[in-house]
Amino acid sequence: WEVKQRKHRSRWRAQLARWRDKFTQNLQNAGILLEKKKTIHYLKLSAPWDVLVYYAEELILRAPLQAQPNPNFNTSDRILRKLYIPNVMAESLPNRPLDYYTCAFRKSKMEKFLGCENHDSYFTNTQRHRIVYELLARTVYGKRKRAEVGVARLLNEGAYTAAFPLHEGTFELPEYEVRPDELNQRQVLFQYWARWSKWYKYQPLDHIREYFGEKIALYFAWLGFYTAWLLPAAVVGAFVFVSGAHVVCVCWQVGYLFDHPGTVFFSVFVSFWAVTFLEYWKRKMATLAHHWDCMDFQEEEERPRPEFAAMAPSIEYNPVTGVKEPYFPEKARLSRMLTGSMFIIIMLMQADLGYISLGFLCVCVCVCVYVFPQAGNIANISSSMVNLALILLMGQVYTALALQLTKWEMHRTQTQYEDAFTFKVFVFQFVNFYSSPFYVAFFKGRFVGYPGHYGTLLGMRNEDCGPGGCLIELAEQLFIIMVGKQLISNVQEFVIPYVKAWQQKRALNKVRGTQKSQEPRRWEEDYQLVECEGLFEEYLEIVLQFGFITIFVAAFPLAPLFALLNNWAEVRLDAHKFVCEYRRPVAERAQNIGVWFNILEALSHLSVIVNAFLIAFTSDFLPRLLYQYKFDYDLNGYVNFTLAYAPPSYTSHPMCRYKAFRDNNGNYTLVYWELLAVRLGFIIAFEHVVFFVLRAIDWMVPDVPESLGLKVKRERYLAKQALADNQELIKTIGTYTHLTPLFDTVPIVKHPLPH
Repeated sequence: WEVKQRKHRSRWRAQLARWRDKFTQNLQNAGILLEKKKTIHYLKLSAPWDVLVYYAEELILRAPLQAQPNPNFNTSDRILRKLYIPNVMAESLPNRPLDYYTCAFRKSKMEKFLGCENHDSYFTNTQRHRIVYELLARTVYGKRKRAEVGVARLLNEGAYTAAFPLHEGTFELPEYEVRPDELNQRQVLFQYWARWSKWYKYQPLDHIREYFGEKIALYFAWLGFYTAWLLPAAVVGAFVFVSGAHVVCVCWQVGYLFDHPGTVFFSVFVSFWAVTFLEYWKRKMATLAHHWDCMDFQEEEERPRPEFAAMAPSIEYNPVTGVKEPYFPEKARLSRMLTGSMFIIIMLMQADLGYISLGFLCVCVCVCVYVFPQAGNIANISSSMVNLALILLMGQVYTALALQLTKWEMHRTQTQYEDAFTFKVFVFQFVNFYSSPFYVAFFKGRFVGYPGHYGTLLGMRNEDCGPGGCLIELAEQLFIIMVGKQLISNVQEFVIPYVKAWQQKRALNKVRGTQKSQEPRRWEEDYQLVECEGLFEEYLEIVLQFGFITIFVAAFPLAPLFALLNNWAEVRLDAHKFVCEYRRPVAERAQNIGVWFNILEALSHLSVIVNAFLIAFTSDFLPRLLYQYKFDYDLNGYVNFTLAYAPPSYTSHPMCRYKAFRDNNGNYTLVYWELLAVRLGFIIAFEHVVFFVLRAIDWMVPDVPESLGLKVKRERYLAKQALADNQELIKTIGTYTHLTPLFDTVPIVKHPLPH
């Protein structure tokens, strides 16, 4: 904590000091060892063996029963090994964590667990962090009935400025040469993962989990898995784009660049790809959850959030714990949530006002058409760039608004708060990023009218698509918004941490003044780093990208390729931030990626519907197909087929034509209704076929691999025997380990279990 030099101490600062004193005294009473450093004010905490053992059982930490070979989760590596092809992506890492069969820790069964005789290394550093932070979260500093409990609320009140576990030394390699197994965990992660030269190597997920915990490791596992799956989609998309470019070269029609039969195939392919990717991620997620001892992980009864505890108007008994804690009436909270939802709907309707700027630029087209030969394309690109700037600006506004609304709704626990905040921000950003593509795809050019009866809005004529069709404009919009957003985000991720670190060091030097030490200690160096703000922004960026490559893939087949290139950089940027620029976050357990998986599933299903409508109503695929079937397979006279004559009352010129299926009086022709029936029939057939195949994929690909099911049964058997009170049953473990194992490799028994 920081104490600025002032002549007079306010009553509030005195209250904060009393809270700190009581808090540290209660920590000492709980068995925590304290060591105070007087540069600013650093309080170093460490838990002795007895405290670790007590809370390990209470927190249901997993303890090792029997060692086993480390599994290889890289499918590509296994395939290349079978084909005897060298794998340049594989790399041998030092000090790889061992894999164990584990069970819930029990103090009374201590002798059954491997390595229990070595108190210094029995618990991993992340387990120690979790135990100490649990004590910090439980310790009282004021009146318990007012929920004056925990370091999180002290941070919120300003009594402390930071609370974090220390990094395990510097990430930089020493000047002298050292063996790889002598590197600390942070140096291993930097040397083999966070450097740009490792862009083509597998991620060391076990090392990430051991250093940062399961929640962060699962994020990087998901990001790497998703990036690997982007490769086949990128290859197929590039092939579809090249085939479209070939058609353009032959026919000299730019509209065929994205509007050709290959886009229909690619839309179906991406729909299958997205669902298959999610199904196999569920298998990967289950495998990692078991490997990292999180498969049966359940959050305990969560404590009230610090902000909730500070603002709750009353105190009530918790029906689960029986302890008095802050309470906010459920009816009042539901009323606030309903009011917030109505406000969100209003804001989403107001989001379309941003496209007034697009309308203004479209008016500029009328002026530019007479000045520049390609004025339509220039104006469309310019409007897309202005739209991107508006999207990024409104994104900040929407996030701030969602934060205030979520706080106002008074969610009791941090999980409820994060889920509500995630939902609001995603809905805001979904409308923010996808409104413009939806408008171009399904509304632009639909309400133009016909010569003599043009549609108007606020006295202005409704805009129409260019000669190349709306699909070309949609592709331009998607390219600028998606790729522009990725470039700007990567620049921000690269620059902002350095700026924040510079500001942190500058503010720290002002507070420290003459107390600056000659050689900065580990805690001082870590305090100068940027606070880790979680994974929300990282998930949001990639999930929005997933929407771009699935929802509008019929108009932009190169989207997976640009996503692949971005994610290769994203993995290293995020790795460098966590290893080098962030304070070490408290290790959190998790068995999945949470609500983000549900959002990905919703996007994958929405993409089927949107692409069906996009092919049916925005592209010329079905009109060309109908013309080939009814008139000419070689499309001779197709352009004339799509043009109508202006009504005689509109112009005296005999050859005034426009694109529509209307007669000379402006009424729809029979061809229009035939084409409408074909479009609706295509949508129904496309959706039914795709969704049927998707359900078949879901049924054929089990969520849990069969081999994993056997490992789970084996682990439960060992746990049952190890924790049994009947010593005669325990003897079977020693015999069982010498029998033929259930797997294709023999388990490695590091220490024989006692008889």
